[in-house]
Amino acid sequence: MAHSVRRDAPELPDFSLLKRLARDQLIYLLEQQHDVDKLYKVEHKPILYRMVRGCFLYPLTNWFLFPDVVNADKAFGRFRRYKIIFSPQKFYACENLLEEQGIFGDVTTDEWSFYLLPLDDDIISLELPEFFRDYFLEGDQRWVRTAGSALHLLHSVYGPFSKVYGIGRCSKMAYESWREQVEEGEQRARQAEIGNVFLIDRDVDLVTPLCSQVVYEGLVDDIFRIKCGCVEFCPDVTSSDKSIKVMLNSQDKVFNEIRNEHFSQVFGFLSQKARNLQTAYDKRSGMNIKQMKTFVSEELKGLKQEHRLLSLHIGASESMMKKKTKQDFQELLKTEHSLLEGFEIRECISYIEEHINRQVSMVESMRLLCLLSLTENGLLPKDYRSLKAQFLQSYGIEHLLTFSNLKQLGLLVEQQPGETLTVMESRVGKLVNDKTAGKLTDAFSSLAKKSNFRALGRRLNLVPKSDEEYDLRVPRDMAYIFSGAYIPLSCKLIEQVLERDGWTGLEEVTRMLNGHEFAVTDARVKTDSQRIILVMFLGGCTFSEISALRFLGREKGIKFIVVTTAITNSARLLESMLDNHA
Repeated sequence: MAHSVRRDAPELPDFSLLKRLARDQLIYLLEQQHDVDKLYKVEHKPILYRMVRGCFLYPLTNWFLFPDVVNADKAFGRFRRYKIIFSPQKFYACENLLEEQGIFGDVTTDEWSFYLLPLDDDIISLELPEFFRDYFLEGDQRWVRTAGSALHLLHSVYGPFSKVYGIGRCSKMAYESWREQVEEGEQRARQAEIGNVFLIDRDVDLVTPLCSQVVYEGLVDDIFRIKCGCVEFCPDVTSSDKSIKVMLNSQDKVFNEIRNEHFSQVFGFLSQKARNLQTAYDKRSGMNIKQMKTFVSEELKGLKQEHRLLSLHIGASESMMKKKTKQDFQELLKTEHSLLEGFEIRECISYIEEHINRQVSMVESMRLLCLLSLTENGLLPKDYRSLKAQFLQSYGIEHLLTFSNLKQLGLLVEQQPGETLTVMESRVGKLVNDKTAGKLTDAFSSLAKKSNFRALGRRLNLVPKSDEEYDLRVPRDMAYIFSGAYIPLSCKLIEQVLERDGWTGLEEVTRMLNGHEFAVTDARVKTDSQRIILVMFLGGCTFSEISALRFLGREKGIKFIVVTTAITNSARLLESMLDNHA
């Protein structure tokens, strides 16, 4: 079942160091607060405690609750001293708000620089799900330096990088922020454990996260939602009256063997695993006392643990199968594949209309609309108006602003009269070749919201020929993660750049992606770690993309480390676009 790994595959760096660094820094910060004897969950209500000094640890996403705590204390005549520890970093705006609220003099602040959370041996997250909306929709650049600081931390702990490739405006700024920090800091000679680095903006490839995930880990995330590497399986999965939280990583041997597999192949593996486990239990019948004692002390505990995990994953698979059958999953996948291939578009629109009018799922309907727009380089005016009207009638007029957000990001747009793909490519080429243009112009920025999916698909062979039978038992390329229908653009770009050792030969591709590509080589770095490649996604990445990179790594005899601002999927991405997003 599991894919074979080349024997010369390199070893990954030990990322447990990142956890220890974060833990030690937090301990240091807390040890300065000797009077703290209790922790409180901060909510929208007064905190009843007696101490004179209070210490609060806040993620930046909800620290705004703090002024309410102080003002509630003052209303009851309680005057205290407070300390706030911001994570992952402190911004000027934080202190500015404290001053506006009239509590700046009561507060001291500090910073817990917890930039990177290792979720597994090859996955590290900044846990900034707000990054995508803040940067790509709102234009808020506050997290760019955080991404640069994360790179700086990796550079400091695991040695210098020999080459850095990137594409996207945010990637370029994150790279520049990192280089500034390197130049400002102390230079230390370290053994290089990571060879090349690739930075990629999420808006370079918006099609991939909108496709239904069909590898096991991605499907679990879509249905049960994996948070910080942990999933909560409901009673329907556990076959009991309570839910169970489970860590999903390579330490789970059953999960590790099926996480990257197409879902259609998972049941066969789990069934065989169950038979093997039963055989291991059955061998007890012929044992003598000595053999039984050895079995109990050495094997039984492991078999029980494996049995527990196997039961959970079988339950999860059955639950997912029931849910996907109810939603006519095969018909949904057929529509997605038609959109990716550019076939039977009128039938696809009819399917989307039916989906909207039946009110199957607002986010699912929005996902299909966006996928239609991205793959068709925008909707015809009559289709856009009709589908928009049907959506608002079905799900509520309050989502009018959501359409504005989707349009601004380029996820759902209306084709303009005369704005054909050929005309657009000509205009892009003129801007790219205009050396006097200098920085990105407003006109060029507007073109960045257009999709060139069809042209990119032809140039990079993203959509395999539909007349070829695809054997999911023996995947031949990264397209297996979408049932052989589509190779993710993000992963294909990474493959092409690594094969070409840069962007040479990809000029037409980068032109359609609106440029901002770069490649930097540090000639001073001599490393034997060229086959360890770090890929940073700015704006989130999916488990499907991680599975695709693992497949590519096995094929090439390399190991990929994925660093992402957050794990995303179609639901998370589109929920961040909703007009009532908080």
